[in-house]
Amino acid sequence: MKGLISDNGFPAPTEEELRNIFAASCVEATARETGCTAAEMYRQMKDANLFAELIYPCYETLHTQSRRIVTEDILTALRTRQKRTAS
Repeated sequence: MKGLISDNGFPAPTEEELRNIFAASCVEATARETGCTAAEMYRQMKDANLFAELIYPCYETLHTQSRRIVTEDILTALRTRQKRTAS
């Protein structure tokens, strides 16, 4: 896809950029759902290793799901890992 121009005249995003955009949208949607800031949610998700173990490895599947399902899956994983860490 490198070098291709999108309909708006800008270069099309690379696969890595698309994955990063998706990860950022996951942070924002999950933060919105829980009522915390995006910065706080990012920290929680990073501490729970969700980027390395869920969001990036499962991108191909996750990005085809609805925002609601993805947000629920992330919250479930986050809460499970936080409980494990607290024990």
